[in-house]
Amino acid sequence: MIDFLLNGQPRSVAATPDTSVLELLRDTLGQTGTKEGCASGDCGACTVAVGEADEAGKMHYHSANACIMPAHQLQGRHLVTVEGLADGDSLHPAQAAMVACHGSQCGFCTPGIVMSLFTLHEAQSETPAPLTPERLEAALGGNLCRCTGYRPIRDAALTMGEHPAPREAWWFEAPAMASAVQTDAGEADSTPPDERFLQPTTLAALLTARKRHPDAPLVAGGTDLWLDVTQNLARYEHVIDVTRVDELSRIEAATLDDGREGWWVGAAVTYTRLTPLLDEHFPAFAHLLHRLGSAQIRNRGTLGGNVANASPIGDTPPVLLALEARLLLAGPEGERELALDDFFLDYKKTALGEGEVIRAIFLPAPKPEHVLKVWKISKRREDDISALLGAFHWRLEGGVLREVRLAFGGMAAIPKRAYIAESALEGQPPTEATFTAARSALLEAFTPMSDVRGSADYRRLAAANLLERLRRVVVDCDSAEEVMLNAYAH
Repeated sequence: MIDFLLNGQPRSVAATPDTSVLELLRDTLGQTGTKEGCASGDCGACTVAVGEADEAGKMHYHSANACIMPAHQLQGRHLVTVEGLADGDSLHPAQAAMVACHGSQCGFCTPGIVMSLFTLHEAQSETPAPLTPERLEAALGGNLCRCTGYRPIRDAALTMGEHPAPREAWWFEAPAMASAVQTDAGEADSTPPDERFLQPTTLAALLTARKRHPDAPLVAGGTDLWLDVTQNLARYEHVIDVTRVDELSRIEAATLDDGREGWWVGAAVTYTRLTPLLDEHFPAFAHLLHRLGSAQIRNRGTLGGNVANASPIGDTPPVLLALEARLLLAGPEGERELALDDFFLDYKKTALGEGEVIRAIFLPAPKPEHVLKVWKISKRREDDISALLGAFHWRLEGGVLREVRLAFGGMAAIPKRAYIAESALEGQPPTEATFTAARSALLEAFTPMSDVRGSADYRRLAAANLLERLRRVVVDCDSAEEVMLNAYAH
């Protein structure tokens, strides 16, 4: 059973482990305002708001794609849909503004747009700030309007503040969650015999659940795994949810045994939670996240999931490789550290042992003289899968390149460092001859595949061109001061 709140009312509903929030709403609860468009988290027609109560009892909402969110993750949460916004004839400001600005076109995509505006409005109410074009674009970037009516939708977003918002409305304060209690479904002594969607809240409980159900998939954001359900019609007997595991949900400053300082980022930390840290210390990495996916995806997707998925075209692994990140793995035999470079073995094959999980990823703190650049090539600029991604990390000392780290996605069966090209650049001045040798080494080291996102020849050419782009950036960095300034350029 799933115990949660739906538009302020407690609900208790049975569902199979592979049921999505969208299926639960439309097929079980008869709430058909939420629409199915792409069933892959791209179009935003299914956008809903998910609320979690803080210690003071106040709800904080984030937008999510209902089509790829496991229904059981609603346990103890508050689900708000378009049906729940109006109070009789009194509309929520997001709805009122859409009406006033004629933002609804055919209406199919409108519920999802309204829900994205709802979460934007609530965020503005919590932390008033100017609604900049960048913030508006981030909030609505995951919603497509098939009628191409974007201007009135944008106008509606900008004028929401002109419409009254009843502060006594139920969504502002957390109602009593008498029936929506959170349980540790991963503990053997608390799991009902028929429980098939396990939600451990401790690492020990997670490892116990993993041992009892070794074939059960682990799910965090579901932004990739749940496509098997919606696109390939996969069915799961058991699913283990890692989003409630305390040890996987922390960001902690740390110092490694080798003296490197940085942060352990829990495997279940979402991109949205990670963004402030990246904004401050890794602006180029933070900029990549805005191209990785929409707000709905960033609110749910996790760094650990992107690594564990071991996709050769995952966006974050090349960046982590260039930064020389490390992993903390936990299993039946205890914990062990592993360089990320040793984690990817072959296509979709990793160094995870039997019963092991990724507990955290170590991000080394940046040094002032180092520069990080991340360049992604995809068919769409926003919210698209990479055809090729290059991550470049280096410093310039005395006019020569030092500590060069180059990593690519889309150039091999795994995310991979370009060691030979790094050697061609290390200790050399950033001349055309130096980079010509590096490009030749790069092309010899990689054998990319051809697929719908690009041919092997295209990827080779694009990767070589990224090295030429890198040369021009490095040449511009002819002083330590300019190197530091360039590190903050996107």
